[in-house]
Amino acid sequence: MTDDTDARERVLAAADRLFYARGVQAVGMDQVRDEAGVSLKRMYSLFPSKDDLLVAVLGRRRAQWDDGIAAFAAEVDGPRAKILAIFDFLDSWFRQPEFHGCAFINVFGELGPSSPRATRAVRAQKRSFQRYLARLVAETGAPEDVAAQIAILAEGAQTTASIAGRPDAARQARAAAEILLDHALG
Repeated sequence: MTDDTDARERVLAAADRLFYARGVQAVGMDQVRDEAGVSLKRMYSLFPSKDDLLVAVLGRRRAQWDDGIAAFAAEVDGPRAKILAIFDFLDSWFRQPEFHGCAFINVFGELGPSSPRATRAVRAQKRSFQRYLARLVAETGAPEDVAAQIAILAEGAQTTASIAGRPDAARQARAAAEILLDHALG
């Protein structure tokens, strides 16, 4: 690993931990510097602005999300089972002690339109997830609206688990998704 790659990874990991635990606005670049052990000058050479760093953190989070869903989907066969595996992934994630909700929902809620680049990254992640669901739902033969309904169940489970402190929200959303799929497939 090159020095720049190592420093970049340390800065991203530190910013991810801090932003996710405390919020973007509550964390200064000096805190990221201290946590990462990288000089401020070096950090700004890697990420010219806090917004650049945030967008990179969201890219990292998107990869973690995609990899997590893919790992759970790889354990099952068929589109219906892969859809339900999303909720198994969520259940596992919600039970982790460092779970603080969906980073994308958190960033959008905190920053709203004040960071257009972050908003674009959040929306791109949500669209990507919806496209993934749309492909799986199409493979089941269910009506296309079912994909949006399942996405709402997954997003709602994330919010409920975070705000209400209820990791069982994933299991409840999974049960609702099963009923929805069964009904749609008649």
